[in-house]
Amino acid sequence: MNSIEQRVEEIVKVLDEKKAEEIEYFDLQNSEYIAKAVVIANSIGGKHTQALFDYLKEKLKPKGETFLGADESDEWIVADLGDIIIHIMTPEYRRKYSLEEFLEEIKSRKIDTSK
Repeated sequence: MNSIEQRVEEIVKVLDEKKAEEIEYFDLQNSEYIAKAVVIANSIGGKHTQALFDYLKEKLKPKGETFLGADESDEWIVADLGDIIIHIMTPEYRRKYSLEEFLEEIKSRKIDTSK
């Protein structure tokens, strides 16, 4: 199995191929978050959101990625790969929920290794 960074690189590449916009990656390996990495990407609209998700599955499953679950709507799809979470959303939803602020806050809270 590839490293988190290699897997995220592949996810970003696949999203970029299908014209996802403003792709952002959050490395959360040193935080107490439920995943080690989060990728957020903008779709250009409802059908594009679903098309991006379908393309991700088509390209990543043969490479050994397992999609454990997904929460889907036209505006926002959350895909759970276990240690990587992918959010594909319309720009309106991305602004409304400002996940970046939340993830930056989590990233800044390091695991307390003194215990």
